[in-house]
Amino acid sequence: MNAGRNTCLTLLTGMLLCTAAGAGTTVDLTAEASRPAANDMVRATVFAEASGSNPGELARRVNQDITEGLKVIKARPGISVKSGRQSTFPVYSQNQKIESWLVRSELILESRDAAAVSELLGQLQQMRLAVSDVSQLPAPETRRKVEDAATREAIAAFRQRAAVVAEVLGKPYTIRHLSIHQSGQMPPMPMPRAGRTMVAEMAAAPPVPMEAGESLVTTTVSGQVEMAD
Repeated sequence: MNAGRNTCLTLLTGMLLCTAAGAGTTVDLTAEASRPAANDMVRATVFAEASGSNPGELARRVNQDITEGLKVIKARPGISVKSGRQSTFPVYSQNQKIESWLVRSELILESRDAAAVSELLGQLQQMRLAVSDVSQLPAPETRRKVEDAATREAIAAFRQRAAVVAEVLGKPYTIRHLSIHQSGQMPPMPMPRAGRTMVAEMAAAPPVPMEAGESLVTTTVSGQVEMAD
């Protein structure tokens, strides 16, 4: 038994030594590429909010405002809508007792027609709804095309960097591992918290012009290459 065990250990040790001897030098590398993407989509969040002592009555009022808003939004072609966050918060007094409640419900609008969204937001603000933020960003299909182009450039840059290292070391290389990450997006434009008086003033004003601009889409490629001995 001992002789067989010693033989197995000898074979295993030999295999480990052969593997270690066959492994070349590994190098960790990172490369990235960035490309601009047109902000051809608008995303806006509108909300209904009410405060008082009866949360059930507040929820009824908020739901009624949201329902009326949905009717107007769905009548506009080219603008999609979905529900956002819905919340009910207690408001505490100085002695930590609940003195009132705050109920809020959101709708998220998306469209590639910025002018139509701007006009619609003005109309919704006349209907007891307020705007919390507006973002202009690349549409999903636009972003995918730009990400694909940036990914090709980033991978090419990674291979070029690996070739430089291999040339300096005078050894051929093999890519062992790659990790690809995309980033880059325009932040939302926050809107001031609007009370009823502010909502009326904003509704009376003309629609705010929107400048689409561009977002920078970045692809980062990280990986490991092995230099043959």
